[in-house]
Order: sequence, then structure tokens, then C-alpha cells
Amino acid sequence: MPFRTRANLPTSSEMRILNVVWRLGTATVDQIVTSFPESERPNYKTTQAFLRIMENKGFVRHTARGRVFVFEATVKKDDVDQRSVEALLAQNFGGSATGLLVNLLESDALPPTDIAALEKMIREYKRRKKNPASEN
Repeated sequence: MPFRTRANLPTSSEMRILNVVWRLGTATVDQIVTSFPESERPNYKTTQAFLRIMENKGFVRHTARGRVFVFEATVKKDDVDQRSVEALLAQNFGGSATGLLVNLLESDALPPTDIAALEKMIREYKRRKKNPASEN
């Protein structure tokens, strides 16, 4: 099921659960809870409640295996990532990717290796756009 609206993005708590479900493919509540280190483990009932909410939002669905519900994601990680970036740009940078990148660079949050990787990706992207036939 696709996102119902553009604004319908997972919360940070929902993302913690979704990341586990994406990693495992399918998961029970118990598998989700025990996938976290013991010191960071969410409460079983709280996780169960979040999964019900996430199902209502269209992020996951479940199938019953006996008395156990097995959950799987109905949204792709790439789609959530893309919509999250779009929402961040719209909310904080007026839709400007340049504004986001400049702020990121000025924040000193990027190590030099990431900056070099970004430069390489941009050069590759520009090369592909200039010569689309060379991709094959």
C-alpha cells in the first residue's frame, strides 16, 4: 500500500521498527523487540501498539500464523528515504537541495571521505546526464 499522503512519514519510533522489519523481511513482535540490544529494547506492548498504528498508516501489514502475527513492510526503504528528504527540503530549506548541502558542509558534520564521495557521485551523475547512451 503506498503512502496515503506526502506528509505521512514514519516517526522516529516507527522508523526504528521499520528498520528491523526491512532488515528481517518479516518479523513477529518478539523478533522485533529482541533484535535490539538489551539496554535499548522497546517494551513489547508498546511495540505491538506501534505496529497497529503503522498498519493503519499503511507502513506494514500482518498475517496470522496461529496465534502469532507476522509483520512485513508495505513501503520500501528507498521510498521512505526519498520522501523524508523531500519533506526536509520543503520544511527547512525552501525546497533547495543547494541550501541543504551548503548547511551540511558548513556544519562540519561531514568527514572528508564523505565530501570526496559526494564530489565523485556528482561528477558521475553529470557524466551520465551528459552522455546517457554510455550507461549501457
